[in-house]
Amino acid sequence: MLEVKEASRTFNNGLAGFKNLSFSIQEGETVGILGTSGCGKSTLLRVLSGLDKDFEGEIKIAEAGEQPIGMIFQEPRLMPWLSVKDNILFGNKDVKNVEVRDYLDLVGLSDFGDYYPKDLSGGMAQRTAIARALIGQPAVLLLDEPFSALDAFTKMQLQDLLLEIQKKQLSTMVVVTHDIDEALYLCDRIFILSGQPGYLQAELTVEAAKPRNRGSALLAEKKSEILNLLQSKKVVE
Repeated sequence: MLEVKEASRTFNNGLAGFKNLSFSIQEGETVGILGTSGCGKSTLLRVLSGLDKDFEGEIKIAEAGEQPIGMIFQEPRLMPWLSVKDNILFGNKDVKNVEVRDYLDLVGLSDFGDYYPKDLSGGMAQRTAIARALIGQPAVLLLDEPFSALDAFTKMQLQDLLLEIQKKQLSTMVVVTHDIDEALYLCDRIFILSGQPGYLQAELTVEAAKPRNRGSALLAEKKSEILNLLQSKKVVE
């Protein structure tokens, strides 16, 4: 579904966001990207989304409809003068109202289509942003710290919602997060980025059926492995 070959991003000031990244992601797979601050995680997502076109290397996305990429940011980024329904439709003018209702149902906002952002909780606002990204039926959904501003309980609710959506729509997802537990709960594989510029230090597979037991011994073992990697001083040979 998504293939990256020798991709690098260097800014005008000479600083590099990431360097020589190569990986592939299969259809229906969820991949997490973890790493220390400054290793280029969000920069990579901006490049994958097409928001940042100034990079070297090659990125290929399988043909899948008119909208290859959808993006969900840390903040909902809703238009305050638009209703929930119209925020979901924003940038998706060809979508019919009946489809908007379907997506309101999908994210649990069936009764809130006529509400405005000022009337929503943080979790409801982020559900609206999720529906807006999904309604264009993107081939790949990119999520940049999507739940980091939410309380722990709301975060868990939206993580479960994301799993339900993926099961229904077979979405391919790339999730940037600082939350190791979140990555282990959601993702099939996890990429560990390290350094400045960022490089792919390690790749881990999480071999556990979804939905997962957040307190399982397997996830605890994987978390310990990831922490050791993040704390290591490994450098590129």
